Amino acid sequence: MKHHLPTKEQIRSNRMLSLMGNVLFEPNLWHFNQHSVSFAVPIGLFCAFLPIPFQMVPCALVCIWLRANLPLAIAMVWVSNPITMPPMFYGTYKLGTWILGEPNRVMEINLSWEWLSAEVDLIWQPLLLGSLIAGTVVSFIGFLLTRLYWRWVISRKWQKRKTRQSSAR
Repeated sequence: MKHHLPTKEQIRSNRMLSLMGNVLFEPNLWHFNQHSVSFAVPIGLFCAFLPIPFQMVPCALVCIWLRANLPLAIAMVWVSNPITMPPMFYGTYKLGTWILGEPNRVMEINLSWEWLSAEVDLIWQPLLLGSLIAGTVVSFIGFLLTRLYWRWVISRKWQKRKTRQSSAR
C-alpha cells in the first residue's frame, strides 16, 4: 500500500499542497493505525453522501482536524462516483421526501446542469436531509465494521502467536 502513496518530497514540491506547510506531515494522516483508520472510514463515507461538488475538500479538512488517515478517507469518498451518484442521491432524495412527508417532485431526471439548476429549488431540502441522514447511518456502520474488523485481525494475530509459542515448547 505504501508504494502507491506519494513521498514527502513529492508533496512538498507540489505548489498547491505546499501552502498547507507541515500540517500534511502529521504521522496519523498517513499511517495505518487503529485511530487513523477507524476515523478515516466514517469521515470518507459521510463526505461521500454530501450532495456537493469537491467532496474530497471537506473530507481532507476533517481528516486533518481529527488526525485520520487521509488517503483511506479520500478513497472512501469515491464510493460516490459518476456511476453510483445518481442512484445514491435519488435514494437520499426519496429518504428526505419520506421523512419530510413531501410528495416526490422529480418527475424526470436529466443529468445536466440545466436540469439541476431548474430543479434545485424543489429538491434541495429533501436531498440535503436524506443525504445527511444516510451519510450519518452509513458512516456509523462503517466505523463499527472497521473497529470489529480491527479487533478480529488483532485477535487472529494473538491466536497465531499463542499457537507458535505453544508449539515451540
